[in-house]
Amino acid sequence: MTTAKTELLVATLANLLEPLDPGTVAVGNVSPIPAAAALLWQARAPGRSVSVLGSRRHNAFTDGGRELFDCAAQGRIDAFFLGGGQIDGEANVNLVATDRHRFPGSFGSAYLYFLVPNVILFRAEHSRRVLVPRVDFVSAPGVTPPDVYRTGGPIALVTGRCVFRFDRERRRFRLASVHEGETPASVREHTGFDYDEPADVPVTAAVSEDDLHLLRNRVVDEVAETYPRFAEAWR
Repeated sequence: MTTAKTELLVATLANLLEPLDPGTVAVGNVSPIPAAAALLWQARAPGRSVSVLGSRRHNAFTDGGRELFDCAAQGRIDAFFLGGGQIDGEANVNLVATDRHRFPGSFGSAYLYFLVPNVILFRAEHSRRVLVPRVDFVSAPGVTPPDVYRTGGPIALVTGRCVFRFDRERRRFRLASVHEGETPASVREHTGFDYDEPADVPVTAAVSEDDLHLLRNRVVDEVAETYPRFAEAWR
């Protein structure tokens, strides 16, 4: 992935956090781009709370994932990022396996998906292999029956090609924007699930000069603590 694309994805994820005004944003393991996005969001304004698992400098938790889960159950985590080996049109996530591939495992994804009110799905690869009509295994469901108590769930999906918004009532994604160099047609071509599409689809906002300055100085230095190889490649 190019540096420009990395910076676009980081800034786009951070932009999704702004209208939410979350009290605390948490980032799980093996999530360098979401971690950078959370740190960019924090760098834009003082006093914002971010916890990146695996970090010593940017992690308020003293007991790792267990404390993250406890805080989520208490309603103290407002936004979280979640990826998947497969993601389908109902925002179901597969982190376990397909008939050909073994994924890292679901860990606490289903638990946090039910409890964190604003979950942003992220996957840099945007292909029919990843965005499928139906995941082979539901390790974290995007939607649940009305009689199931649930306070959390997906609000958006960001990929290397576009941004989707998720409508929980209709159980469907809606194309919100396409990244520069993409078109609604190219997104449709590489997406395995059906989704809604407005008549006019905007281009994803470019990275601002202020954000570029933060990304190439403060954020890349901060994320290097947890993801040194990612930061080195970014630089």
